[in-house]
Amino acid sequence: MATHDEGPAVTVSGLSKVFGRRGNPPVTAVDDVSFSVEHGSVVGLLGPNGAGKTTTIKAILGLLTPTAGNIQVGGVDVQTNPRGVYRNVSAVLEGSRNIYWRLSPRQNVEFFTSLQGIHPKTVREDHDEVFDWLGLTNKVDDPVTNLSRGMKQKTALACAIARDTDVLFLDEPTLGLDVETSLDLRRELRRLAEHDGKTILISSHDMDVVQDVCDRVIIMNEGRVVADERIDDLIALFRSQTYRIAVSHDEAALRTHLHEFEVTDWAVRDGHIEFDVVLRDGDRFYDLMDTLREGGVRLDSVTAIEPDLEDVFLTVTENGGMQ
Repeated sequence: MATHDEGPAVTVSGLSKVFGRRGNPPVTAVDDVSFSVEHGSVVGLLGPNGAGKTTTIKAILGLLTPTAGNIQVGGVDVQTNPRGVYRNVSAVLEGSRNIYWRLSPRQNVEFFTSLQGIHPKTVREDHDEVFDWLGLTNKVDDPVTNLSRGMKQKTALACAIARDTDVLFLDEPTLGLDVETSLDLRRELRRLAEHDGKTILISSHDMDVVQDVCDRVIIMNEGRVVADERIDDLIALFRSQTYRIAVSHDEAALRTHLHEFEVTDWAVRDGHIEFDVVLRDGDRFYDLMDTLREGGVRLDSVTAIEPDLEDVFLTVTENGGMQ
């Protein structure tokens, strides 16, 4: 179990980043973002492309200088003591060379472990275990440059995990992984958090991974935090607010009756008209039923659609935040 100082594992306060280009107007990538991450938790940082999440991650890791704001990792200020932060953080950044391609997976893991002050020979069995569940055992001595994209990703993950830091940042960690390895990684990340007390931040477009692994999600859009909730609580806010309805009625007349509601996914199946209705207010369900009854619409079925994290993510980002 990791030992921790008092206070959150990661604290971001008033973070802003403005990129200026000569001859062009400045671009605000991150605008007054604040959040904290507790020790031993797994947090998803989500957002559409251009939302500012990658800039936020790089600022936390000390890879770029913020325009404003303060960041601490394990109580250490990122700007004034970056080396102190690096000792506590490992990262896998999507689209970056996180490892040395001329070295083998084993040599990479031994190198990055030694940077942490750990003698590789004392943890060789631990490294072999990581290689095994990542499916790297037969490739540990091959140069990384000869490996597939998936194997390169596995090597980067092995290096990050082997450094045994308190905080782990993973940007698109399952990219290029086969299904079995992806499932194994999810289980290992939960184990690292629950049994070893590691703090893990994940940025991914794979909502299944985030929903399976994370305790909480922070959703960014247009440089701001638009939602910050535990996953179960966030999904519960949207539960039973979308209904799939099947009726027997003239479609043109039905559309007229429902003009005041948010209706999507019209379809005709087996002589029935089916559509989805999104209700922002729970009391609107009774208004919907009254509208259908007053219009003489024969109701065949009503089914509450259980949302998942992807549904919530799309709704929050499309509406600019929690309603």
